[in-house]
Amino acid sequence: RKNTKRVPSFRKLLRTSQIKLDNKLKNKQYKQKSAAKKYRKEQKKLREAVRDAVSRKPFPLEECKKKKVARKWEEKEEEDALPLDMMDEDDLKLMEDLAQKASFLTRDLSSNEPVHVKKRKHESVIEKYEKVPRRLQTEPEKELIHLLPIKDKSGIIPQTVEKPVLNVAHDEEEDTEDMEEAEDFNEEPLPVLTPEEMAAQRRQKLQERKMHIASLASAILSEPDSNIKKLKELRAMLMEQDPNVAVIVRKLVMVSLMEIFKDIAPSYKIRPLTEAEKAAKVKKETQKLREFEEGLVSQYKFYLENLEQTIKDWKQRKLKKSNVISLKAYKGLAEIAVKCLCELLVALPHFNFHNNIIVLIVPLMNDPSKMISELCVEAVKKLFKQDKLGYASLGVVKVISGLVRGRNYDVRPEVLKVFLHLRIKEVELQKDSEDVAPKKKFMTYKEKRKNLSRMQRKWKKAEEKLERELLEAEASESKEKKLKLHTETLNIVFVTYFRILKKAQKSPLLPAVLEGLAKFAHLINVEFFDDLLIVLHSLIASGDLSYRENLHCVLSAFHILSGQGDVLNIDPMKFYTHLYKTLFSLHAGGTNEDIEIVLQCLDVMFAKRRKQVSQQRALAFLKRLSILALHVLPNSSVGILATNRVFMQTFPRMDLLLDNESQGSGVYLPELDEPEHCNAQNTALWELHLLQRHYHPTVQKFASHLIAGAPTEGSGALPLDLSQRSATELFEIYCMKGMTFNPPVASVTPRRKDTFSQMDSFVDEELNKQLQQHLSETVTHKPLDFAKHLKESSLA
Repeated sequence: RKNTKRVPSFRKLLRTSQIKLDNKLKNKQYKQKSAAKKYRKEQKKLREAVRDAVSRKPFPLEECKKKKVARKWEEKEEEDALPLDMMDEDDLKLMEDLAQKASFLTRDLSSNEPVHVKKRKHESVIEKYEKVPRRLQTEPEKELIHLLPIKDKSGIIPQTVEKPVLNVAHDEEEDTEDMEEAEDFNEEPLPVLTPEEMAAQRRQKLQERKMHIASLASAILSEPDSNIKKLKELRAMLMEQDPNVAVIVRKLVMVSLMEIFKDIAPSYKIRPLTEAEKAAKVKKETQKLREFEEGLVSQYKFYLENLEQTIKDWKQRKLKKSNVISLKAYKGLAEIAVKCLCELLVALPHFNFHNNIIVLIVPLMNDPSKMISELCVEAVKKLFKQDKLGYASLGVVKVISGLVRGRNYDVRPEVLKVFLHLRIKEVELQKDSEDVAPKKKFMTYKEKRKNLSRMQRKWKKAEEKLERELLEAEASESKEKKLKLHTETLNIVFVTYFRILKKAQKSPLLPAVLEGLAKFAHLINVEFFDDLLIVLHSLIASGDLSYRENLHCVLSAFHILSGQGDVLNIDPMKFYTHLYKTLFSLHAGGTNEDIEIVLQCLDVMFAKRRKQVSQQRALAFLKRLSILALHVLPNSSVGILATNRVFMQTFPRMDLLLDNESQGSGVYLPELDEPEHCNAQNTALWELHLLQRHYHPTVQKFASHLIAGAPTEGSGALPLDLSQRSATELFEIYCMKGMTFNPPVASVTPRRKDTFSQMDSFVDEELNKQLQQHLSETVTHKPLDFAKHLKESSLA
């Protein structure tokens, strides 16, 4: 019958209940215990049997042969036993044969029962005890060592040797003597080194370690295939035990290994070989490559484990048993380990264990140590910026989302701000798709049958097969696959944002959430627009947000409406009013970074929605921005005037504010917070005349340009370097963060000072003569005699 029992699959093993596995383990352990117990019993019986045989001293086998077989026993143990003369010849022969065997020696010779017979119930215990010979207790029982038995013509003879008894007292005396000698040796004074000698010795050791590290690293980099085993030797130096150089050596080895792995790691992920691939015969080159890849992956894994353990030891403030490195030094080691992990995260996003590195790095972004947190944040930003495909970005976003949710939204805002560096823009998608090979459209079977002959179909089939293989060899990612990855990444980002908006509105993460929504709002699904705008307006109306957060709310709302929200019939008048009302709340000092957000809001609110903006609203904003330009720093004034230029070129009849005559009824109300009802058409831009006298030359150019009506040609037009830049770009260009003036101030040539002589300052002739006489006299220094002066003073 065929055996139909199959090996259980991995999924079936996963579904096996824990109780069943525990029962199997218990049964296995019980069987092992039973087997061990049975073995101990057998050994005990054997030792007892041998001991009895030696103590009873049986007759030699030669004498047994000479004795008569039909000997009668004088004492009968049992009534059923028969005398020898009444036994048959076969029974006598059997007894003779038993006498020649070794098992016969181990039996009780006074009994004629079989060897393996069980104890009978009616057997007397006292009689059995009396048959055992007595032993004198005067001498201690000697322990025997059982040797291999000897076999001769007569049979098997067991061999034993007495176990030698050690003289404990003598050994103790020797131990004490050894201890005393060791103490005497320890008492010898070690050579005392001066600090200079200790420093020189440390430098020498450190130089030796450096040379060893350099030789190993150069050997590995020169021939990685043949010297891959030296990675293990180099990695063993991470456990340096010399306390004088342990910290520096471990840091050097960490950095050296990181650079080596960056250089020798292949540009693909190494997968484990299957059983069939291992069993198959391959070429020597292939086998050598496999050994290299296997050794590289294993050493890379051990290296990452060492880095992880270093960080964990530092976090848990746990020292090793050797106590070679102090806790303070462990912090430096942990920082180097984090730097190495960050470098590998950015440099090897395609290689093995990249997800493990992500799981290590992302929680450290929220570390209390500012240095470690900044290192990890910068590494994640770099990874997002250089990740074109989106695999690594998706992995990082998943871990960050889980971290934020697991910590109950109690994380640093920098953790969420890294989302702003994701490469998920339409422009970048188009730019990336230029390098992607277009998807080849192959003919269907019906088209081939209709348009091609049999031979042509055969050639076409071979051609299509070759093209498919070439596409696979290029490993080019299709645009659809990339869009799918980006969509999944954005879904996780938006889920994180919406959770915070719903559950943690007073969290310090809210500014980062609003900033992220402002950037990715054009990619949000249209179904969420209404609810999201309501939430943003409620946040502004609550009054709990800072000025910057309010600006982000306004920017997010208009990004939503400028993208897919064009199809929605929504009038965001409340957001226009809020921005108009809060323009004068901007900081006019050095921390005017909020003006950049205001310029972005104005660009989205007016330049991209020009058809939905009324003339009254545009005039009100133009007048208020001109007033604001008088109070801020030069770079902010340039940005605001550039925005005013866009206003005057985009909306008609903005030149009303360049005329002194009022248009229509009413008086301009600058304190009114409603842009539609402040009568801005009845005022003038007199602020431009003041800005023409500004100390910054670029502000003067913009003011003169606006007074001329913002022409695109002619004498009043701006130069190309100013007219072709946006307001935010001009704000960044003329920024004064570096404490430099742009454009640089022209150097002024210093005036030549008149020559001044010392003697011309003295006008009086008599004074000049006395001074000349004093300078011409030679000063003679006489020795001072204090004793003489003391005598003269005493006599006086």
